[in-house]
Amino acid sequence: MNNKCVSPMMFHAKQENEELLFPNRCVLVNGPVIVGAGPSGLVVGAGLKQQGVPFVILERSNCIASLWQNKTYDRLKLHLPRKFCQLPYFPFPENFPEYPTKCQFVEYLESYAKKFDIGPMFNESVQFAKFDEKCGLWRVRSVRSTDGSVVEYISRWIVVATGENAEKVVPEFEGAQNFEGGVIHACDYKSGSVYQDKKVLVVGCGNSGMEISLDLCHHNAYPSMVVRSSVHVLPREILGKSTFHLGVSMMKWMPQWLVDKMLLIATRLTLGNLEKHGIKRPSVGPLKLKDIAGKTPVLDIGTLQKIKSGDIKVVPGIKNFLPGGVELVNGQVLEIDSVVLATGYHSNVPSWLKETRFFSRKGLPRTPFPNGWKGEDGLYSVGFTKRGISGASLDAIRVAQDIATIWKQETEQINQVLAITSHRRLESQF
Repeated sequence: MNNKCVSPMMFHAKQENEELLFPNRCVLVNGPVIVGAGPSGLVVGAGLKQQGVPFVILERSNCIASLWQNKTYDRLKLHLPRKFCQLPYFPFPENFPEYPTKCQFVEYLESYAKKFDIGPMFNESVQFAKFDEKCGLWRVRSVRSTDGSVVEYISRWIVVATGENAEKVVPEFEGAQNFEGGVIHACDYKSGSVYQDKKVLVVGCGNSGMEISLDLCHHNAYPSMVVRSSVHVLPREILGKSTFHLGVSMMKWMPQWLVDKMLLIATRLTLGNLEKHGIKRPSVGPLKLKDIAGKTPVLDIGTLQKIKSGDIKVVPGIKNFLPGGVELVNGQVLEIDSVVLATGYHSNVPSWLKETRFFSRKGLPRTPFPNGWKGEDGLYSVGFTKRGISGASLDAIRVAQDIATIWKQETEQINQVLAITSHRRLESQF
């Protein structure tokens, strides 16, 4: 391919969102390439649409928000009230409950894409993206899973919207190959119905681990949950008000340390002493821990009651696996039939983006929120704030506005050049 210094802005797009100059080989994009069609990518797309900026969204799965649609359990609901989870420019329907279900949230996202006429390129897995300094453009190479063909997108900008939870984390355990039961990650868990009367070990005590353990109880299984380190567990509501909302409101008037202290006092009064049930609190408050380490507190929706009643057993870390169970770090041997790894996710950015100045080895922006949305050479990121949908939305608005400003300026300059050139050609004919 010719790598002369040519801006894609110089090519007139017959159809908005794409310019196919070399079918199945090369696509020159008169706007940004957005990688990822989750909530973050959709918000960037919506912001650009409203300002008339063309773009292409590449999505490796066959649908929008694939994490929500394909890798979450059936009973999942939003942990926060809906007003903290809705996307910019388009609120949730008024008939939705305070905590929408997984299906309702997916329905909302599909309506969002339809409202702003966002049509991602599905089944396109980005394998390689690098800034070409010779021509000053990004080269984004994608493989289409439908036929294995390779397509290269050329663009002035790239928006990384694959998020913090692109790939599952699967820890290695000593003796795991000897275990005779089934082992799955939480992303493959759908319902506890298949575990009726089974002894299931849930590894992980975050929101997913807590809720999967509760779901197993509801389906007459016998769950044990590994709590290896300290964790903040807060009630989802205090006196009928969202705990998150209360925290956000108090932060407007009080220092963080005081808000943390008040939340912990209210939690102790509401939930009692959790240490006697095997759950130890971190020494750092929940809001401060979220800021410095990105660790989200668990919002309890009934799991603690099952722990207190003994329906869910809390156990320490795993030492090694045995054919019919596990040996725990305290020497106890626990018989189990199956294991669910609620061990979280990580970014996959380092596997395909050939850039190390802006993103760290862990695939997160080196500059923390709220300044980690823009890099150099037309590189942007959305969905890496560790502040959920609200944080991602703030970044997405900034990204769309910044790109739109530059795009309009460059488009106006190019139109002026084309107009002058056309005028001179007309004059030369006379």
